[in-house]
Amino acid sequence: MKVATSRSADSPLSIVTLPSRPLGAGDVRVRVRAIGVNPVDWKMRGGGPLRFAHRFIGPGGPLVVGVDFAGEVVEVGPRAEGLSVGDRVVGGTDFSRRQLGSYADEVVVRPDQCAKLPDSVSFERAACLPVAAVTPWITLTERRRVGPGSKVLILGAAGGVGLSGISLAKMLGATPVGVCSTRNVELVTKHGAIAVDYTKGDALDEAKKHGPYDVILNVVGSDVYPLKRCLAMLAPKGFVDLAVVLPRDVLSILFSPRVYSVLGRVTRARLEPLVDALVKGHLDPIIEEKYSLDDAEKAHQRSQTGKVVGKLLLIP
Repeated sequence: MKVATSRSADSPLSIVTLPSRPLGAGDVRVRVRAIGVNPVDWKMRGGGPLRFAHRFIGPGGPLVVGVDFAGEVVEVGPRAEGLSVGDRVVGGTDFSRRQLGSYADEVVVRPDQCAKLPDSVSFERAACLPVAAVTPWITLTERRRVGPGSKVLILGAAGGVGLSGISLAKMLGATPVGVCSTRNVELVTKHGAIAVDYTKGDALDEAKKHGPYDVILNVVGSDVYPLKRCLAMLAPKGFVDLAVVLPRDVLSILFSPRVYSVLGRVTRARLEPLVDALVKGHLDPIIEEKYSLDDAEKAHQRSQTGKVVGKLLLIP
């Protein structure tokens, strides 16, 4: 199998060939056709809590990052249920199950990490779903289900998570407000949100005019949008969900009943309604650029700018 890996946090991603992973009785092997790129991928390379967790409980061998994938099932273990050879699927890898990441031309995962794709959904559009759509889905439906009358503020509205969050909030009947730059105001508005341009003044002051909020999803970080100010914008039972967790946030997450961290663990139960939303047009992923797997390092460099609109993809 071909994978993208790096020897250290400072060395670039390069392509190496590894032996195919053994297939467990309850596993499936998927030939990967498209891979979604997420900031968590390059953050895993750089160290910190995620890298430490990966070293402690993840698979041995070279570090292969990545979560999102879409492709075709090519092998099924004798006790793997719900999938067959030839099924088109979208899913996410899980290093806590000692699985290699998705930056590869094949992955070995369990069926409960995948959802079937109809022929009408391309692998590329499907690969935009796992982290970017599962993350706001958890916030908006599992943390507390929003609906008509709910107000949702998304800080970092033009990225993959932000645009998915806007679309899902709108689908659920809530009113989304999205903070973005001038160049993305039209896009955020088109997706169904009230756009707040952070280049035109204090974004939180402007966003406050549209509140109070039942949910604030911060995709950028509390260093840009302080927790104290966000908490002051909440409705009585509202909460802040942090997609980016900084050391300063840990005490608030542990001790405040109104602050959470959200890390979108990908499961079939979460993916199936998102695939349905994609089929029905409620989700319309924006793909900014596609790279070959050989150019994964270039994709990470682009992602690290923090200016990506929608999603970046890798094509093995």
